Order: sequence, then C-alpha cells, then structure tokens
Amino acid sequence: MTASIGIVTVSDRASRGEYEDKGGPAIEAALARILASPWRPIRRLIPDEQPLVEAALRELADAEACALIVTTGGTGPAPRDVTPEATEAVCERILPGFGELMRAVSLRAVPTAILSRQMAGTRGRSLIVNLPGKPSAIDECLDAVFPAVPYCIDLIGGPRLETDPKACRAFRPGGG
Repeated sequence: MTASIGIVTVSDRASRGEYEDKGGPAIEAALARILASPWRPIRRLIPDEQPLVEAALRELADAEACALIVTTGGTGPAPRDVTPEATEAVCERILPGFGELMRAVSLRAVPTAILSRQMAGTRGRSLIVNLPGKPSAIDECLDAVFPAVPYCIDLIGGPRLETDPKACRAFRPGGG
C-alpha cells in the first residue's frame, strides 16, 4: 500500500513566487532518504494565514487521508508565524515530545533555536509535524523525531511506514 504524505510549505513570499520554496523539497528529499516503503507526496504551498493553514491541514488529513503531514515555515515568533496555532486548532491530541526534541537537537547547532515553536499532534489517523524552515534544520529535526513517527502512525490506525535503518543518525546505535 502506498502511503500519502502531505508536505506543506507555509510562506508568504514563496506562495507569491518571490522566493523559491526550499523547505518543501528538503522535506521530500529527507523522506525519500528515510522511507523504505512506497509513499506519494501531496504538496501544498500557502501563505502565512491561519485559516489557510488550518484548511490545508484539514484537507490533507480528512480528504486526502495522509498518514503523515509535515509542515515547514511559520514556527518562529514573528507576528505572521501562525503554523503552530493552526496545527493546535485542527489537532485532537498534541504530542509535546516532538517539539521538545526538535528544539533540543537544533540548539546544538544554533542558539536561536530556542525561539522555534515546532510542535506535533494527531488528527484522526494523521500525524502532523511542524518543522523549521531552513533545509539543514529540516533534515536535522526529521532525523531526530522519525524513529517515533511510524510507531505513532501505527498507534492511531494509519498505514505501516517502513524506514531504512541506515538513513537516520537516530536509528543507529548511540543515536545522533
């Protein structure tokens, strides 16, 4: 069975074509490296508008039945950064450990990671994970949290995701 995975870039400039979306392709490349089972991306590129982010997350979870929805962008402290608020509004359960781990991993590389508000939660049979916008941070954060992703999706009744155990540092003995 091929799992559907939503990839959502939240960016005013990229959605207007003023800036190249680098976050969405970085997520897709990381997932291609990590996942061993078949999957298909369902991409969205939307501005930093909470109602639009909420609508995209609902559509990907409810209509597209995505097992995993990964967002990039909109997790900082700026007034237009609304991805965590939109995620919280559509989720039935918040999973704080994801955000805690992502910030801890990011703090090793950059002290301003403390400003990041990444989070995760579930909606029906979908796991929604907010990632930072920088491609290197996306890779770092996905490597850190992905060992829990297939198990979480299994617990909420989603499809089985197989990973390549050599793909993530966190999968190796001794971790990162």
